[in-house]
Amino acid sequence: MTKLTKNFLRALPKVLLHDHLDGGVRPQTVIELAKDQRYGKLPTNDPGELDTWFQRGAQRGSLPLFLEGFEHTCGVMQTEEALERVAYETVEDMKKDGVVYLETRFAPVFHTSKGLDTYKVTRAVLKGLERGKKDFGVEFGLIICAMRNMDPALSLEMAELACDFRAQGVVGFDLAGEEGGYPPKKHIEAFHYIQRQNFNITVHAGEAFGKESIWQAIQWCGAHRIGHATRLIEDMRVKDGEVLNMGTLAQYVLDKRIPLECCLTSNLHTGAVPSLDEHPFGIFYKYKFRVTLNTDDRLMSGITLTDEYSVAHEHFKLSLDELEKVTINAMKSAFLPYKKRIAIIYDTIKPGFHTARNALKKQR
Repeated sequence: MTKLTKNFLRALPKVLLHDHLDGGVRPQTVIELAKDQRYGKLPTNDPGELDTWFQRGAQRGSLPLFLEGFEHTCGVMQTEEALERVAYETVEDMKKDGVVYLETRFAPVFHTSKGLDTYKVTRAVLKGLERGKKDFGVEFGLIICAMRNMDPALSLEMAELACDFRAQGVVGFDLAGEEGGYPPKKHIEAFHYIQRQNFNITVHAGEAFGKESIWQAIQWCGAHRIGHATRLIEDMRVKDGEVLNMGTLAQYVLDKRIPLECCLTSNLHTGAVPSLDEHPFGIFYKYKFRVTLNTDDRLMSGITLTDEYSVAHEHFKLSLDELEKVTINAMKSAFLPYKKRIAIIYDTIKPGFHTARNALKKQR
């Protein structure tokens, strides 16, 4: 297999479905926003040191510890100007990384401590994303997150908020946060509301808790995609890299083509897997699950989507053709209308990979 460099991978047209807006802020931006808002809790005002601090803090093998850094990113995203800036810069960063379609997500409730309501928060983020799309040509969708550990009544409010902004660029609803002790079915009213509105659902499940979390997300909450789904491997009997049999949940996910938003590096950092060797991505791909590659939190993990493609190529031995398949999987699974999904696949992704393939042939 021809080795693909990161520069080569960066130029490929890529699709990102699982990215947290407040988990990908530039360190310099965090510092400048902290100064503007008189936020005095940052551990350092040096961009390089702050970048290192976020990564060191997040990479301790624990999801609760991983989430600690969000206190600071959310802490400086409390004005409309700050939210718009972060959203705009996210799209610019996507352009530099070769991403042609982005779905970013966030929980509006974390950005109301200085008096903004969730509608103003959402409008500001959409304004930044829209301005970024105009300047950089990257298509986007915004996903509104409710939080597992919060009142289910608030989750219903977030579901209503998501639907209220669907004409302005919100494409779906998510349930995020720590899984243990907070089953998704407690938020069933919010999911029923989304279903009645014929809207899109993704749920964080099977990252820090077992396959039961994935089952609830699908069968109770009607998830169209699953965020992470690492623990789905618990519903398979595997020996020497071969699946001997699948339980009914894994078989259902496979048969119904439910997309899995895989986050390889993040799963390692949060302790969802002890090592990349033990990440089930390779098995999921081999047995034709609809896998996608995602960053989760670019600042916390110190990565880009190019880095995730590189891990898939180097560690899981995905070839250029296989990376194209994963990219098309992601675009097929996007929460965009069918016609737009098909247009991006045939007008952008396939021509981009065709060009890359020809470039690779010339190098040989």
